[in-house]
Amino acid sequence: MSGFNFDVITLFPKAFKLINNLGVITRALEKNLIDVNLHDLREYGEGFYRQVDDKPYGGGAGMVLKPEPIYKAYESIKKSPKSKTLLMTPQGKVLKQKDLARWSTLDQIIIICGQYEGFDERIRCLADEEISIGDYVLSGGEIPAISIINGLTRLLPGTLGDPDSLINESHNSLLLEYPQYTRPPVFRNMKVPDVLTSGNHKEIKIWREDQMLKRTFQRRKDLIRREFYDLTINEYDVDDWLWDL
Repeated sequence: MSGFNFDVITLFPKAFKLINNLGVITRALEKNLIDVNLHDLREYGEGFYRQVDDKPYGGGAGMVLKPEPIYKAYESIKKSPKSKTLLMTPQGKVLKQKDLARWSTLDQIIIICGQYEGFDERIRCLADEEISIGDYVLSGGEIPAISIINGLTRLLPGTLGDPDSLINESHNSLLLEYPQYTRPPVFRNMKVPDVLTSGNHKEIKIWREDQMLKRTFQRRKDLIRREFYDLTINEYDVDDWLWDL
């Protein structure tokens, strides 16, 4: 193994061609910072037709992924001692930035992509964690898997040109990122805030912290824990604008 390894068990490996056109992932592949190994579930299917699914016991709509092909694919993968197996499912816990940060300390992630109406319950035994990317249902786990590969790769050392760009990103510290501006200073009567062109770095820092707090309270109050809420009130004296939200 070299770099960080992603091993993906999927019925649709062609879906992952997308990663060759995503700047951060493409550069990481070219620099050998990551390897993305696709394991075509169909190759582990049973019989002449390489069957990977079957009707559910007890009846019901759709087809269910069989356990045998997934177990065979999983057992064919060489595993690192620092490895985690993720199962992509709408029933999993919703992916958070802190999960990506936690996994970035490993050197291998194995991802099992669900498909059709679901998978045999016994497949869950292979997973260390069950992950969803939101409270909605997709046709398969490929898009969630690409999301994890993208989000985790950009945290790996050497991936980004400027590592400092990660520091104040949304969700890194329960706060959404502050507003960003570039040239021109005025566009269609919308003006860049004066503080950002003032050259006063102390005031810019204060403005950005204030904007992060405001934006989070306005858009994602669910991200704010009670203890953090009290801290921000005391530390940043935001009473003037908070109670108007």
